Amino acid sequence: MKRSVAIIGTRGYPSYYGGFETAVRRLAPYLVEQGWDVTVYGRTNATKDDDPAKDSRVRTVVTPGIETKSVSTLSYGLTASLHTIVKKPDVALVMNTANGYFLPLLRLRGIPTLVNVDGIEWDRAKWGRVAKRVFHAGARLTSRHGTRMVYDAKAIGQRWLEEFKVDGEFIPYGGDFPGHLPIEPGLTHRGYVLAVARFVPENTIPEFLASAEELAKCWPVVLVGSTGYGGELDSRAEALAKRQPNFTWLGHVSNDARLHSLWQHAGAYFHGHSVGGTNPALVQAMACGAPVVARDTVYNREVLEDCALFVSPKAEAIVDGISRLMQDPERQEEISAAALTRAKEHYSWEGVCAAYEKALIELVELPLKSQALYRVTH
Repeated sequence: MKRSVAIIGTRGYPSYYGGFETAVRRLAPYLVEQGWDVTVYGRTNATKDDDPAKDSRVRTVVTPGIETKSVSTLSYGLTASLHTIVKKPDVALVMNTANGYFLPLLRLRGIPTLVNVDGIEWDRAKWGRVAKRVFHAGARLTSRHGTRMVYDAKAIGQRWLEEFKVDGEFIPYGGDFPGHLPIEPGLTHRGYVLAVARFVPENTIPEFLASAEELAKCWPVVLVGSTGYGGELDSRAEALAKRQPNFTWLGHVSNDARLHSLWQHAGAYFHGHSVGGTNPALVQAMACGAPVVARDTVYNREVLEDCALFVSPKAEAIVDGISRLMQDPERQEEISAAALTRAKEHYSWEGVCAAYEKALIELVELPLKSQALYRVTH
């Protein structure tokens, strides 16, 4: 008899928006291949029916929601949870603690939940005071009503253990390991600076834009990303691209091959993420052999260890670190090789997907009366 799983909390399948979507794009077909009945809930107009990456064996369901920055996650999470309650799968994989508000409904229905808590959302600068309180309350509800947690970084797991007294599974993100890819037209191998990030303050985008103006005097600088909603940082990137011909802003890029090529041939990839645990863009950059200059955080240190140069989140420090790497071809190749080796050893999608399946199987086989004890002590 097939096991069934509902995946709640992403924009859909296949989607290319962020880390959750990247993971589900890999995990959903993997589970189908292992004999699971998989349903992925999504949002209106977030995916394409003719996407060549789509596995037709993965069932997709779009439920209604409100498309605004402040309530979209909650509204889609609610309708997806209500639909799941009706269908009653063996287990639900829930992404994002914002959906913690709906976990009591799934629990009452007898559906065990594996919850990827993501980062510490209430620490993110992009959210206002009310939103931070909403996320923190969702996290508290997740700790009480989620059956088992998934942490994509050990530091995130430690934070949850200290604050909410719940244990969980450490399952990071994975990376693809492409062969040699053609270089982006107009660029040269190891001859340009790259940054890939969503435009939010905690990703050090304001500081990188300031440093890019100086770096572009010596090397081409390529920036990939946007806010997704428009705003001040998009305007700054657009203005810089207009006045500095050596700076290129590509906006959001969903073509994996193009992104992988940009990482593979970069002379220095700046990773400025400061919160959120193991970042999928960083893991993928490592898998492509990018020489990394990273903001010095506990999360980036955990993922990279000694496979990067670390800098403080100040424009002058970013300029200094990137400039030193761009002027040292031998160091570029040392960091590239070390990052690629570490990615192969610790961040493969095969290992990530197998770990998720193991955790899901354990929940399916767990007696209902044992779930609360399992959540805390396992």
